[in-house]
Amino acid sequence: TLWSFRKGETEYGVKGIPLGGFVKIVGMTPLEEEEEEVTEADKKRVFWRKPLWQRTVVLAAGSVTHFILGFVVLWILVSFVGIANPERAEAYEQSQQTSTVDVAECIPPDDATIDFTCTDAHEPSPAYEAGMRDGDRIAAVEGTAVTDWDSLLEAVGGLTPEEPVEVTVERDGAEQVLQVTPYAAEVQLEDGTTETVARFGVSVYLDPSIPATVTAGPVDGIGETASFTGDMFRETFVALADLPSKIPPLWDSIWGAERADDTPVSVVGASRLGGEMVQYDQWAMFFMLLVVLNYFIGVFNLLPLLPMDGGHIAIAWYEKVRSWVAAKRGRPDPGRVDYLKLMPLTYAVIIVLGGFMLLTITADIVNPITIFN
Repeated sequence: TLWSFRKGETEYGVKGIPLGGFVKIVGMTPLEEEEEEVTEADKKRVFWRKPLWQRTVVLAAGSVTHFILGFVVLWILVSFVGIANPERAEAYEQSQQTSTVDVAECIPPDDATIDFTCTDAHEPSPAYEAGMRDGDRIAAVEGTAVTDWDSLLEAVGGLTPEEPVEVTVERDGAEQVLQVTPYAAEVQLEDGTTETVARFGVSVYLDPSIPATVTAGPVDGIGETASFTGDMFRETFVALADLPSKIPPLWDSIWGAERADDTPVSVVGASRLGGEMVQYDQWAMFFMLLVVLNYFIGVFNLLPLLPMDGGHIAIAWYEKVRSWVAAKRGRPDPGRVDYLKLMPLTYAVIIVLGGFMLLTITADIVNPITIFN
């Protein structure tokens, strides 16, 4: 303890090793009651003697606070700041089914960031220099028909950089043939290696009339926030179920393999990502990260495993059900659960979580995930 003070019967303090906040209440487990010097008068006030509903409220309070904080921040984003427009995402997916393109005015440098802007100092992109414009549909490359984004990538990727090719485009219902000289671009493959491929300087077309973000207002925002919260809770459980499959690629990333964007991050990685978002003034993304973290931690803490609060809640309700069943069958109350028998499982959970924490922290230091590069 670095610093603490007492108010009433509660002690508040700061620990030297910042592993999070915690609350210890006498009588949460039989072991704690035996370790504490509890007076006869206070034995009637220990935690396990309180009504089940009160114990449940106290144990769930931390997670509920996470949920409330996440909901409020999300409501502010949905109502006033704006979140990613789902219609834009849908339009993006639809655009991938066609070969209609957005045209970059210049070739972005290797260190281009999200706020990169073309200037006269940058070389024009091959597509722009050839006269291609936003909304054009590429119909063929060197006589090879193109129907969607995948076929366009395949057709362009097979070209030789710096060698002019004929590209047939459709604009306003009319076709025209353009001479395009692709440039050489380095792309990273799934195995972490790089490959030089030809590129025109085009991307998936997005209708500029569809806003990137939308706001719902304070009243409609409540319903929208509830809907988004449901989606996030569902995705949280999916992520928890997929967590074991993410450990091998996370381990491989420590030894030089490419770090996948969907691998878990520690508080170190989350802080790094949050710092990037602030650096590039992506405040909406920053606060959305805060929402996701609060929801995830809240759900994770309610898992029915010791030493998490969810484990204590599960045991409390198990004791209640077991006592009710015994009373119905005319048998004596079996009493409280023997925590000593659960200690091996508790230690196993602590070891697994501790190892996972060290693994994610190491990966976030050695091979961090970056958003803007």
